[in-house]
Amino acid sequence: MTIKDKVVAITGAGRGIGRSTALHLASRGAHMVLGARSEAELSAVAAEIEAAGGKAAYRVTDVTNRSDLESLVVCACDVFGRLDVIVNNAGIGPISRFDALHVEDWDAMIDVNLRGTLYGIAASLPVFAGQGQGHVVNVLSTAGLKIVPTMGVYAATKNALRTATEALRQEAGSKLRVTEVSPGFIDTTFTDSSITDQDVRAAINKQKEQLAISPDAIARAIAFAIEQPADVEVGSIVVRPTAQD
Repeated sequence: MTIKDKVVAITGAGRGIGRSTALHLASRGAHMVLGARSEAELSAVAAEIEAAGGKAAYRVTDVTNRSDLESLVVCACDVFGRLDVIVNNAGIGPISRFDALHVEDWDAMIDVNLRGTLYGIAASLPVFAGQGQGHVVNVLSTAGLKIVPTMGVYAATKNALRTATEALRQEAGSKLRVTEVSPGFIDTTFTDSSITDQDVRAAINKQKEQLAISPDAIARAIAFAIEQPADVEVGSIVVRPTAQD
């Protein structure tokens, strides 16, 4: 049961859950391959990992571009010789009521949350097949477990991905592990950076102040799934504040 020396690629690595997960896995000895849209954020996370004695590489990655995910996987193989785990973490949540008609936000959530993760899966599977082993970790959301107003499209993207993840798990055979992790209210800048509806943003931020837990909780959950022996698959993990409904 070890994470040491595993090569882990993670999207959305510049901030929030992605950043916390990258730092935590690196502290456990993983070699990190970081992907996000902001080169400044990626550089800062990589520098923090290396300053602590870890190893990290990064590529600017827009998950809506399939070639960017392919480049991230190539980076892992070029720098570290292989890829053991891909954590498909990048996501956005510009939530709103349906009758607000923020259709562009709907499109963006489909492109990033669903299509972006599928691109990550597509980029990593050939490498995993060639190696005879690998691990796909998809970050979902408790929003898909309890459906509430304003989160219809966001939850739909996460539940579509939940379906795809389960199908992948059943197709995977004995050499590929597949894990879904569903965070609840997490203390990140996620809402500030993605919610365009001001009223909804204010309501979510109020809930976050009352409920949110550290993204380190998700990092530990992902580490738990990764560190299991090769013949042990942790299929699904839900991590939420104890006070969350």
